[in-house]
Amino acid sequence: MAQADIALIGLAVMGQNLILNMNDHGFVVCAFNRTVSKVDDFLANEAKGTKVVGAHSLEEMVSKLKKPRRIILLVKAGQAVDDFIKKLRRCRDLKAKGILFVGSGVSGGEDGARYGPSLMPGGNKEAWPHIKAIFQGIAAKVGTGEPCCDWVGDEGAGHFVKMVHNGIEYGDMQLICEAYHLMKDVLGMEHKEMAKAFEEWNKTELDSFLIEITANILRFQDTDGKHLLPKIRDSAGQKGTGKWTAISALEYGVPVTLIGEAVFARCLSSLKDERIQASQKLKGPQKVQFEGDKKSFLEDIRKALYASKIISYAQGFMLLRQAATEFGWTLNYGGIALMWRGGCIIRSVFLGKIKDAFDRNPGLQNLLLDDFFKSAVENCQDSWRRAVSTGVQTGIPMPCFTTALSFYDGYRHEMLPANLIQAQRDYFGAHTYELLNKPGQFIHTNWTGHGGSVSSSSYNA
Repeated sequence: MAQADIALIGLAVMGQNLILNMNDHGFVVCAFNRTVSKVDDFLANEAKGTKVVGAHSLEEMVSKLKKPRRIILLVKAGQAVDDFIKKLRRCRDLKAKGILFVGSGVSGGEDGARYGPSLMPGGNKEAWPHIKAIFQGIAAKVGTGEPCCDWVGDEGAGHFVKMVHNGIEYGDMQLICEAYHLMKDVLGMEHKEMAKAFEEWNKTELDSFLIEITANILRFQDTDGKHLLPKIRDSAGQKGTGKWTAISALEYGVPVTLIGEAVFARCLSSLKDERIQASQKLKGPQKVQFEGDKKSFLEDIRKALYASKIISYAQGFMLLRQAATEFGWTLNYGGIALMWRGGCIIRSVFLGKIKDAFDRNPGLQNLLLDDFFKSAVENCQDSWRRAVSTGVQTGIPMPCFTTALSFYDGYRHEMLPANLIQAQRDYFGAHTYELLNKPGQFIHTNWTGHGGSVSSSSYNA
């Protein structure tokens, strides 16, 4: 008998927690897994006493679903998803033409899945009325109960937005690490001091989940009573979403420099054995004790982190805007900021300011051009430059602080030295150039007197 409101395939921790979340909100869920023994284990343990039902085959799962049948595939991207879609299409009651496919980003980790994630659905919009109540019901809530979930756009828009979210997450984490490095190696702060600083920062514009957990991590002690953090191997892992964001940025020609540097910082960290050898041979500046005002420089670090964070989000939304142009999506940028406002890893008060910016001007070209963010960066600028220059002079690697500042300086310059690049390209390859007073007209110059007047075909990679 059809009794389930929705089915979920994939009983890893995230899947189990989403099922229990939906159950808490009054929805009957049918659980299924390729390894069917996991279904029985789940029903006998985590889902015991709930309204969750199980299925031991796709046919049984389909038979238990109310119409229109709603199915969540929460399995690893790639072949597993394709295999399940093929099987579902073979089911008698689900013809291929009757499947309304939705690709949804899910953020918030295990706790988010259980108690309220950020959900970013996109795909066939005809499906949205059939899943809206469930998705918005289980999503995190902010403000006066607004769900961190809304329809994102057509085709792969939901997953693309989630990918950019994860790229921004990479950037946020690396920026915090660079602030931690400056605190530790320039100011010589102890873990307890740093934890207190991050705790105080969490009461400012930097109020966010990642700042909060950083304070907790710095304070955490191992079973021997010593801080755990210094014992952890400094070789960062990654699952690929930051890399995908950087690749997309290159593909669409968007300077998402901070996320790219955050990915490369993890790559460099993974060269642990090489770095150990290099540390014994390569010299940096001589270490000297910080002689300035410690409290003042700590505030410089905070403002550098805030300004760099603004740059990272500005770049992320630039990529979303370009993707919307490439694929013909209509994206609600303020709505996306709201979806990220709660439930997800990058949740922060800061995102409310981004929503406000796009509410004021839905056609906003760049966050840096909004009055609030323009003023915020200007207020941080002196501190930002002091933090970066001090770190450079001390030999502290700050790939994201420095690339953020470089982007800001590049973006605010009316003239950049790219005119020299164009001249060089035309000199050795006859690639042509435009004149400032004749845009759209491509010219080749015979720089040497013997190169001829034939230019190469122009193209943009």
